Amino acid sequence: MAILGIAMGVAALIVAFALGNGFRDEMRDKILQGTEHLSVLRSDGRPIEEHQKLAERLRAIEGVVSASATTYDGALVSGTKSPAYAVLRGVGVGNETQARRWLIEGTIGPLFDSANANSASADSANAGKQSVPQAVVGAELAAKVGVAVGDTLQVVPFDGLQNKSTRRLHVAGIFRSGLFEYDSTWIYVSFETATAFAGNEHAASVISVQVNDADNVKQIAARVLSALGDGYTVVDWQQANQPLFAALALERRMALFIIGLIVAIAALNITTMLILVVVERRRDIAILSTLGATRLGVMLVFIIEGAVVGAIGAVTGVLLGLAACFVGNYYKLVSLPADVYSISNVPLHANLSETLLAALIAFGLSVLATIYPARNAARMRPVEVLRDA
Repeated sequence: MAILGIAMGVAALIVAFALGNGFRDEMRDKILQGTEHLSVLRSDGRPIEEHQKLAERLRAIEGVVSASATTYDGALVSGTKSPAYAVLRGVGVGNETQARRWLIEGTIGPLFDSANANSASADSANAGKQSVPQAVVGAELAAKVGVAVGDTLQVVPFDGLQNKSTRRLHVAGIFRSGLFEYDSTWIYVSFETATAFAGNEHAASVISVQVNDADNVKQIAARVLSALGDGYTVVDWQQANQPLFAALALERRMALFIIGLIVAIAALNITTMLILVVVERRRDIAILSTLGATRLGVMLVFIIEGAVVGAIGAVTGVLLGLAACFVGNYYKLVSLPADVYSISNVPLHANLSETLLAALIAFGLSVLATIYPARNAARMRPVEVLRDA
């Protein structure tokens, strides 16, 4: 029972580590895939007029891989079902890689046809008398408003108080990123269409910057600020998602603390077991002492017994934990409501160092649990024990 308790505690600890790692890594990957590493905005909040020149300056900075203009404009959209809030994500040629990768229906090519770019301005001026601009819509948003590839979306852009006219978008494709926030709100349109809808043609709200090392984004952000001066502000992906990752870290620490208590309680089983062994083997211990066994030798007998139990339990727990991670990933057992947790499935990412840490913690606690009964056995007086026997 002591071995089983240690094994189950170690297995639970490994699965908890793997679950925390998987959730964090999945969220991080989805966020990095869909958003820029750095967002460059004007400090005064105004649109960036000469965004092409600014993008060229950014590309020359060490560590910057790409820089391109984009927009994030709110809108109210409706189809055959209920209306919904959406974000019009304006992208240009060469900046649509992720949208193309996420595409599950239709095509993204029509977004960048020259005729489509021209029709965006025409649609802005003539309220739909010309051909309708193309769009790629998130799967959850498409289901909510009731549109499919080939349908038309009614759009009311949030472009200030002066203009609330309804525009139209033709659904050229549907994408699914796996992150609920994107799938339920984002609509990809061409950069020209987005700026025309916003009433500020050819002006970008954000310069999207990708860097060569997302984990080193703070240093590159400092270089960007130094190069651009006080007229611009920079928001990196870690800063934009800091509350999310702070909450994940806190949740992970609390879960590991609680499961660590399970391992500690399992280790106490070894103490109980050895106390009973000492009581049962009092006469054997007394005989060993009379034959010349030292106190340290008697203590080592019980410490070694507890260490063996802990070692077997730890190794068994590691095997059980890794097997549980494999089965969980193979059958995708950890499913979540996407509207609450943003992702629908969590992989279990077991880490070698954390697995070894869990095993060592269990083994260390098992050895510590032997000290009290081992000392009691060593302090036993052989004469008294044999006389009572």
